[in-house]
Amino acid sequence: MLTGIGLILLFGYIGGKVISRTKLPPLIGMLFAGILLGPYVFDFLDADLLMVSQDIRTFALIIILMRAGLGIKKDQIKQVGSIALKISSLPCIMEGLTVTGLAYFLLNFSFAEAGMLGFIIAAVSPAVVVPSMLDLKEKGYGEDKQVPTLLLAGTSIDDVFAITLFTFFLGLGTSGQESSVWFELAFIPFSIIAGVLGGALIALASVLLFKQIKNKYVEKLLLLIAFSILFVEWGEHVGIASLLGVMTLGFVVFERMPDHSERFANALAGLWIFLQILLFALVGAEVNIEVALEAGLLGILIILLGLIGRSLGVWLATMNTELNTKERLFCMIAYTPKATVQAAMGGIPLAMGASQGATILALAVLSIVITAPLGAAAIYASAPKLLSLEK
Repeated sequence: MLTGIGLILLFGYIGGKVISRTKLPPLIGMLFAGILLGPYVFDFLDADLLMVSQDIRTFALIIILMRAGLGIKKDQIKQVGSIALKISSLPCIMEGLTVTGLAYFLLNFSFAEAGMLGFIIAAVSPAVVVPSMLDLKEKGYGEDKQVPTLLLAGTSIDDVFAITLFTFFLGLGTSGQESSVWFELAFIPFSIIAGVLGGALIALASVLLFKQIKNKYVEKLLLLIAFSILFVEWGEHVGIASLLGVMTLGFVVFERMPDHSERFANALAGLWIFLQILLFALVGAEVNIEVALEAGLLGILIILLGLIGRSLGVWLATMNTELNTKERLFCMIAYTPKATVQAAMGGIPLAMGASQGATILALAVLSIVITAPLGAAAIYASAPKLLSLEK
């Protein structure tokens, strides 16, 4: 396993540096390094490493979301709060329903399997969007109207909608579960509120604890990370938006202990240099190019039409807001990358015995291959043209 980690770090670093020379984001190079090292190309990675890949990627997401929360101020949340709720739900639902309808009529899927595909594809990737928005935020792009903050908040909630509705269709299609879609939709606000409250309570308890620990910033950060990991693991079991809770945790700590937050953020920034390579390379290692190619041109068409549905949802969600046309266009571009949910959940219908499970997996993989590198490149290419730069 250590050999595999060493190879990922070495070639992921080299891939990132090579790609960055072309003015594209380094994560594209890391993704392709993972694809090449992974089991579907040169197969240099140990099976044990691939077995814990999901846990490593989740840990990396926890770190970047906590870091994001540590950089968000109360007035920024107030500025984007109502828009964030719309942009986190409407685009996901419109893309999911678009893909569901296309799979039902064009691929002859059952309604349940079409829904599984629709809401696997519909999830936007926090692994790509969150680091990109944090980077743009630090550079000052879109800060006058808090566009990166809006997308940071929206991305975390977007996945709650996608995963909840996917779970509904999975149960409907593989076990004959008679659960109500209205019940599943009603559970989403509870999931979001529970995630936010849980993160806030952990943060407040941490602040009280930290007042008893003098000047030991590394120890305090260690405890904060440990609490976050345990909260995410517990949250996954009960179905709450625990990743959103991690961002909330960072936000509350920033508000209550601003003197600590800068030290924490700097330490996490250093840790992220290491973790981002693992995150993107291990996402790449999950990508089976042969399976993606099996989806064919019809699969590409369905994914692209789904993205049109998502983009229309973003446009509708940002109507009658302070965002101008360029900023709304940027939000549409920033909401295209797929990777995290598709890599983690694309194979579940097949494992659960869904008759179209292999096709669902192929389309999930294809969505990563198309949208992760192109979406990341488009975010960085469009930001200087579409967002204002705060000096």
